[in-house]
Amino acid sequence: MYKKIIINVAEHETRVALLEDGNIAELFIERGDVSDIAGNIYKGKVQRVLPGMQAAFVDIGLKQAAFIYVNDINDGRYSEVENLLIERNGDENDSFNINSSVLSPSLINHEYHIEEMITEGQDIMVQAAKAPLGSKGARVTTHISLPGRFIVLMPISDHIGISRKIEDETERNRLKEIVESLRRDNVGYIVRTAAEDIQKEKIAYEMGFLKNLWENIQKKYQTAPASSLLHKEVTISLRAVRDLLMHEAEKLIIDSRSGYESILLFLDSFVPSLKDSVEFYEGLEPIFDAYNLEGDISRVLKKKVWLKSGGYIVIEHTEALVAIDVNTGRFVGKYNLEETILKTNLEAVKEIAYQIRLRDIGGIIIIDFIDMAKKSNQEKVFNALKEALRKDKSKTHILPISEMGLIQMTRKRIRKPLTRILCEPCFYCDGEGYLISRQTICYDIYREILRESRDMMGVKVSLKVNPEIAELLHGEENHLIVSLERIIGKQIIIYPNSQLHMEEFDVLEILKD
Repeated sequence: MYKKIIINVAEHETRVALLEDGNIAELFIERGDVSDIAGNIYKGKVQRVLPGMQAAFVDIGLKQAAFIYVNDINDGRYSEVENLLIERNGDENDSFNINSSVLSPSLINHEYHIEEMITEGQDIMVQAAKAPLGSKGARVTTHISLPGRFIVLMPISDHIGISRKIEDETERNRLKEIVESLRRDNVGYIVRTAAEDIQKEKIAYEMGFLKNLWENIQKKYQTAPASSLLHKEVTISLRAVRDLLMHEAEKLIIDSRSGYESILLFLDSFVPSLKDSVEFYEGLEPIFDAYNLEGDISRVLKKKVWLKSGGYIVIEHTEALVAIDVNTGRFVGKYNLEETILKTNLEAVKEIAYQIRLRDIGGIIIIDFIDMAKKSNQEKVFNALKEALRKDKSKTHILPISEMGLIQMTRKRIRKPLTRILCEPCFYCDGEGYLISRQTICYDIYREILRESRDMMGVKVSLKVNPEIAELLHGEENHLIVSLERIIGKQIIIYPNSQLHMEEFDVLEILKD
């Protein structure tokens, strides 16, 4: 399978798409807000301790207070549990935001009570394990981890672990001996899959780099005010290089000159041989249009997804879980009802696995397949779903089909799903559905004007929008208009039009002053 990374960079937003054989498989979006803070390290202040829930609220400088559970707090008494955590989960998907939130309840020592470990008003260093989602604040942990290309530094542990994906025992022993010989402090390390066959000097360089990074974070903690950011995870573009290009993709194409140079500089320090895999896009057509991605992204926001046979699935987000319903739709089959149902369910399995990964759906997921009479057919559908989810890097757990024809599964959630990033509750229907968010509409307008400006001969651009959007473009998002006028060399005049739906807008050229 040929994998390619496409990166679209604008002043306000960066979008990263992973293509598999030309089809979009994963999409990541970073904006100038808190949509993706996982990995960031903060100096927080404990606001409130809740003994009844064994949790606490921590102010980290965001609109919503973050929350931390008792098993996410390290006070020097968790070394044995941490070691077990690392052994079980340390190389999960070769992704290293290590924290105890993946511990099962049976591993938590309930003798430790949160009120004995932290107090209200206390300063505390925490790392974001999960971004805010809806009305829930970010989830944080004191189990800090700093990922590098070959190793992960865990300052609060003294354990050395090797990725299970490195199967050769001789190589595992070699890597462990290297880390043990280079370690000068009582800290822990996980050796990543990428370190296989790597020379000692490169590991030593990265250990030194991560050690200096940790020391700088500690120094900053001593002087920084409470509720402030101490360390920001690398940009989404560099994460795409670190986590995708270095491990699975063959090529990366980016439309930003500064972003392109930043990636080359990053690769210079870690994997110079991959520099030839990075390409700067210079085409006139917007890069996501050139690869036909905008249509795929718009379809991600639809509840109903049609299958090739004529069947369809419906994806519904609720506060507690995501429900996916499978229907035969227009598909009537050829022979008998049971075969029609089986074919629809098997086709739905592939689409469901694809949509879960593309939309980045996490938490509890309930799938309502069409009822099947034969036990053997139920097993076929269950096994097909397990196989289809193997491509997914996020950890999933699937239960067999219940007597009611439902499959219950969970998928590890770290950041907001795409629908929460790109949409907002619909005020037309009092929050029962979703509109494309006003911010997303402004960004769509930005791209549309850029797209059409190549063929415009006029001296000005007329933009007719809903009054709500006009107000936003004159206010918070005015930088988009300023940026567009600078790029296209034309004045943009905004006309509010109350007859237009929130998502509608018209772009016209004005030929004369």
